[in-house]
Amino acid sequence: MDKVTAGRDILGDFAPKFAELNDDVLFGQVWSRESQLSTRDRSIVTVTALLAGGVLDSSLRGHIARARSNGVTAEEMAEVLTHAAFYAGWPKAWAAFRMAKEVYDA
Repeated sequence: MDKVTAGRDILGDFAPKFAELNDDVLFGQVWSRESQLSTRDRSIVTVTALLAGGVLDSSLRGHIARARSNGVTAEEMAEVLTHAAFYAGWPKAWAAFRMAKEVYDA
């Protein structure tokens, strides 16, 4: 996985501690624990959690793209979103499907 610098790039001057935790702990330490859970599976969990939490912005789009990069196929993403729709809510799933379709069609 490529080193994530989004925290520092976007918030480094404004919220340096948050940027550090985002880049070094979440993406540096947690996502790197591939012997416990693969990046592919972490992507599925993350997309599902963002969908369920109603985070339907660029964060979700970015994690759908990361899921694609981590080996989640379009068919698998469609299945993940369909399954999650029953728990997270139909309108949220519609929003996620629009994003996923754009990401996988690109």
